[in-house]
Amino acid sequence: MEREVRTRFAPSPTGYMHIGNLRTALYGYLIAKSHNGKFILRIEDTDQKRYVENSVEVIYKSLKMAGLQHDEGPDVGGDFGPYIQSERKPIYMEYAKKLVELGEAYYCFCSQERLAQLKENSEGEGPGFKYDRHCLGLSREEIEKKLSDNEPFVIRQKMPDEGTTSFEDVVYGTLTVENSQLDDQVLIKSDGLPTYNFANVIDDHLMKITHVVRGNEYLSSTPKYNLLYRAFGWDIPTYIHLPPVMKNATQKMSKRSGDPSFEDLISMGYLAEAVVNYVALLGWSPGTTQEVFSLKELEQVFSLSGLSKSPAIFDILKLNWLNGEYIRKMTVEEFHEKAKPFYEGVINRRDVDLRKVSKVLQARTEVLSAIPGQVDFVDRLPDYDTALFVHKKMKTTRENSMENLEKALPVLEGITDWNEKEIHDALMELVQTLGIKNGQMLWPIRTAITGKEVSPGGAIEIADILGKEETIRRIKTGIEKLSREVQGGAG
Repeated sequence: MEREVRTRFAPSPTGYMHIGNLRTALYGYLIAKSHNGKFILRIEDTDQKRYVENSVEVIYKSLKMAGLQHDEGPDVGGDFGPYIQSERKPIYMEYAKKLVELGEAYYCFCSQERLAQLKENSEGEGPGFKYDRHCLGLSREEIEKKLSDNEPFVIRQKMPDEGTTSFEDVVYGTLTVENSQLDDQVLIKSDGLPTYNFANVIDDHLMKITHVVRGNEYLSSTPKYNLLYRAFGWDIPTYIHLPPVMKNATQKMSKRSGDPSFEDLISMGYLAEAVVNYVALLGWSPGTTQEVFSLKELEQVFSLSGLSKSPAIFDILKLNWLNGEYIRKMTVEEFHEKAKPFYEGVINRRDVDLRKVSKVLQARTEVLSAIPGQVDFVDRLPDYDTALFVHKKMKTTRENSMENLEKALPVLEGITDWNEKEIHDALMELVQTLGIKNGQMLWPIRTAITGKEVSPGGAIEIADILGKEETIRRIKTGIEKLSREVQGGAG
């Protein structure tokens, strides 16, 4: 009978979910779901120095925003708990002592001072510091005496002295290391807590994890994990080591360098679904030209064969495009709900129908955080240069812009029922009467009422949003500005 596929996401509670973390969680989730398996959340908090207050809640919140519902975890329970490593402390000591009995590990009572001196002495002797096995030869009596005297200790893994250790990785293939290069790593620290390297092996076995997804920085540690699995006689999981997510060809993405976390991207106005879709494509290809995937679609098409060993470059422009695609797939009402927080403090006029603003913006917005800069003209006409009226393609100059605004003014003042259709019909009739191109009328109006080179909508849509009184007031301002320029130029 085939084993149930079980994957895990095992973050450390350090305060945020960076993009590499999110990708690891996503791929683990997709491997499980594409095989009708289980996705488990485990909190790896054995490094208490790195613990950040409330960061477990950040993990829950981030997974929920991303739509990655775990089947087992600290908050939902399961048959293999506890799912927080610090609550599993007795388990690790039990298994470490078993390894000592098997001759695969040993007690080490060396002081921090001795280890520091050893490390200092070894500098210049080649790469990597290796413990000198000073405590390996201690007799059973010596060990028991030190333990009964409550001397601080760690438990170290005893590495083979010769031969090689190989392992298979889905992404990188077969990798082999010389056992002589492996250090006798610490399994249990002096505070009784396990090291990451030991705890994740014990937990992965006890939680029946079949596929381990993690960053390629753990490739060098994997032979040590396999030696632990073999010492216990346990099945070795399928390894999937992922190359890093890079900000450019030479630098990894890093929160410390100011690169955005998942939460940062959401607060910047990216949609969670778009970010998840984009992150799925950072190192994985569906084998087709399709780029827009819902999470449900990813569950159906995800395959390990699509993973790449090349580092993925995080391209913000590509994310912008993809986010724009998701925005355009929303209903106007859905978009309006997302856009509303970005109007606050920017559009304060109570007579403006914000739904009309959203309708205009939706087709022209890629990232929600760009909204304030697109609509800042609604409350107040910015100070602008009349050079904006000059447009080669529209065939507008300051002179004909002023003339056409002067002709449009009484027509707009005569509209009694102010709405898009009435504004459109009145201006198009005027354009026909004057025998000019649409742009020669609409460009000057749009410029006069927005004061911007680029705006989220055309003259008619924006006039409708601003209302009759404000539109006419701004057109008069435009005429005055142009008049001063044109007369000044003539003078």
